[in-house]
Amino acid sequence: MSVSRPHDTVTIGDYQTVRDETEQLAAPLSPEDQLVQSMVDASPTKWHRAHTTWFFETFVLQPHFRGYREFDPDFGYLYNSYYESVGEQHPRHERGLISRPSLDQIAAYREHVDEVMAIAIDQGLTDIPAVADVVLLGLHHEQQHQELILSDIKHVLSKNPTLPSYRQGEPAPSYPSPRLDWLNIEGGLVEVGHVGSGFRFDNEAPRHRVFLEPFRLADRAVTNGDWLDFMADDGYHEARHWLSEGWALINNQGWEAPLYWDASRSGWQVFTLHGRVRVNPSEPVCHVSYFEADAFARWAGARLPTEGEWEHASNTLSLEGNFANRDVLNPLPVPETSTGLPRQMFGDVWEWTSSSYSPYPGFRTAEGAVGEYNGKFMSNQYVLRGGSFATPAGHIRRTYRNFYPSRARWMFGGLRLASDPR
Repeated sequence: MSVSRPHDTVTIGDYQTVRDETEQLAAPLSPEDQLVQSMVDASPTKWHRAHTTWFFETFVLQPHFRGYREFDPDFGYLYNSYYESVGEQHPRHERGLISRPSLDQIAAYREHVDEVMAIAIDQGLTDIPAVADVVLLGLHHEQQHQELILSDIKHVLSKNPTLPSYRQGEPAPSYPSPRLDWLNIEGGLVEVGHVGSGFRFDNEAPRHRVFLEPFRLADRAVTNGDWLDFMADDGYHEARHWLSEGWALINNQGWEAPLYWDASRSGWQVFTLHGRVRVNPSEPVCHVSYFEADAFARWAGARLPTEGEWEHASNTLSLEGNFANRDVLNPLPVPETSTGLPRQMFGDVWEWTSSSYSPYPGFRTAEGAVGEYNGKFMSNQYVLRGGSFATPAGHIRRTYRNFYPSRARWMFGGLRLASDPR
């Protein structure tokens, strides 16, 4: 589902399609599945369903639809994520302790808000540009949480000793990893950042110029096979590859492989949304932190691309890839045939860049609560680009700036190598 028309009417179909996609993702899960919070970074599925509903109630219906009565006064505290300007929030690390309201009450909450939103849209509320902008933001916000539903429930299920699957079936075929080719990319003064009338988050603008030296970019993402070579060469035990903080982290946490990998007598296995399977060498590696991505790049005699390099290299490519609409729910091996162009830049896995998440020149935080959406997180995080197999296809842009702390690896993060010309 693509929703990308600011200052245009949002239809009931636009709205309901995104809302239905969230329910479809939650449908395979039991009430017990949807309650669990397996770590502080993840949230229960029930919370995601309620929070995305709270967004429309708080930022659209309460301020703009006359006569609206909130569904439950307690929900503003329970399901506010981090918006200080609209009130206090229940502690993030305790979201999994809230057994009540029940799952049935959350379903009723979604139904209530959806019914009123349908009336509001039918009466022309989204003909008002400022309101349409907030509704579009809410829809893209919900699409972000759709991906989080999958990353978070994967972590939940991985903590169960029986390793239950979210989806039955093998995720992808296995065949030899394709050769990695290097592409020479011209540098110069280039423009990056969003341009045009389509939807974008505030952190994607303003468009501005950056100077890039000529560089080389790998034509595919790093694969599990590549990572197995790194591990076989003792990559997790050689301090010279690692940033100091990363070296301390992996030793403190005992990391020996990407998240969800386990060694067995028959070889390495990995827990996926399809259950536990043998590591497929031809798939893009997934669930690695910035520290691991950076260490791998150093081991390979390369580096991570900057986000300016990544965006510039993607300019000639269509926004096509293995996204959530394909319903594969796993990274796919890259086709063996080289095209002379970067492959897999969109979909499969988010790709770490070496760029700190910081404001573009001329960035200004928006007034009001929506100004808290991205700007206040511009500290101690790195940018990822391109989307993953769990990203809704209509949600991605080549200018999209995802961001996570350098230690994070439960999201669907991988990498692509870059280097300076030889």
